[in-house]
Amino acid sequence: MTVRRGTAAAIALLLAAALAAAGCGLGPGEEVGEVELTITRDYGSSTLLRRELDDVTESDTVMRALERSAEITTRYGGGFVHSIEGLEGSGAGGSDWFFYVNGLWSPVGAADYPLRGGETIWWDYRDWSVGERVAAAVGSWPQPFLDGYEGALHPTAVICRAGGPACDTVRRRLREAGARLVPETEDGAIRVLVGPWSRISADRDAELLERSVEASGVFAEFGAGGRYMLGLDEHGDVARRFGPDVGLVAATRRADLPPAWLVTGVDAAGVEAAASLLNAESLRDHYAVAVEDGRETVLPVR
Repeated sequence: MTVRRGTAAAIALLLAAALAAAGCGLGPGEEVGEVELTITRDYGSSTLLRRELDDVTESDTVMRALERSAEITTRYGGGFVHSIEGLEGSGAGGSDWFFYVNGLWSPVGAADYPLRGGETIWWDYRDWSVGERVAAAVGSWPQPFLDGYEGALHPTAVICRAGGPACDTVRRRLREAGARLVPETEDGAIRVLVGPWSRISADRDAELLERSVEASGVFAEFGAGGRYMLGLDEHGDVARRFGPDVGLVAATRRADLPPAWLVTGVDAAGVEAAASLLNAESLRDHYAVAVEDGRETVLPVR
């Protein structure tokens, strides 16, 4: 079949425009809004970089956003980060770079994670001999309640189990953060469990802590049916035994189901103290946080 030169040129122009509009790399694409980029090390204990990127387009990925902000090297065909600002991953059983978008560990590589605007991207260089797959963290508050996760908005369900006044505090803080609250029976909602550990431990998301750090990604353990709590270090060893009024804010996720946040403690006072932590100042760049007598302890314990 013969195609006239003018017709062929028009088709080529239309194809290029369509591909660029789809963010396939032939053009910058439309701007999608700001993205926050944070780079830390050792479970967020040291901040290496924090930056607002206001020129993100629909053709950008997590990798491209990082490349514009830091010196990096990659591996596995450019899809995964090997080093940032000279800090290199050491492979199995050592330390490596992990990234989270709106507080959730990504199941795909940075080069394959598209940006839509509004995301909070967090890169952390940490030991993964125990916490190989920490699926969720609380350190990107108010995400994922504000903008959802994995490209979609999700409502939030507060599951109150003898949480008392703490349940009202949690609902208020979530609304202030931009969450859309729905009944706990609604499918697809981000779940926020509020109550003493003895009352929430049997829940499908909370019971991950009953298994191990490897299963939950939370460096804390409750003992004797919830009568005490232990804080673990990054190797999974007991580093601290907390008192009777300790509270905990942590997050878990099972496979590709919606994440769950735990606002809990040994007793009612601990749960109320945990609810008071739902703010950016207390949670920023932390995987989980314990509170006792008004003093916050970042988990894992260092």
